[in-house]
Amino acid sequence: MTITLIAAVAENNALGKDNKMIWHLPDDFKHFKTRTSGHHIIMGRKTFESFPSPLPNRTSVIITRQADYKADGCIIAGSLDEALNACPQDEEVFVIGGGEIYNQSISRADKLDITRVHAEFPDADAYFPQIDESKWKLSEAIFHPKDEKHAYEMTFQVYLKA
Repeated sequence: MTITLIAAVAENNALGKDNKMIWHLPDDFKHFKTRTSGHHIIMGRKTFESFPSPLPNRTSVIITRQADYKADGCIIAGSLDEALNACPQDEEVFVIGGGEIYNQSISRADKLDITRVHAEFPDADAYFPQIDESKWKLSEAIFHPKDEKHAYEMTFQVYLKA
């Protein structure tokens, strides 16, 4: 099983504020949908609750400390290990946030699928862990310019464990 962390991350590693994304980048949403469709997506409870409903064509695995937590059609796990064990047949699973779950899982990850948003957001309250370039090697980078639908430039990046 390949464990991939997928995230849109600002230059200062910001992910969001008040359990919401700070930006709206339609091509990043398309990238996320294309990459994660048909796979298990692992997330924290707060990330799950930021969605209006479970994401279609994916199996949601929610990590929570709340023993009685329920979400229709989702797998509930009490830890990262339990979440990963719930995905034995999936050849690639995606960790989709939030910041605490990324921090717990980055040392276990095989791949980072990062949309680097070329801006800084000093008022963010959730951050992606620093990518240690002695442990991760950039294998792919595709630049996307700012345009009428995208207020920020971004680069789709794939890092593989060194």
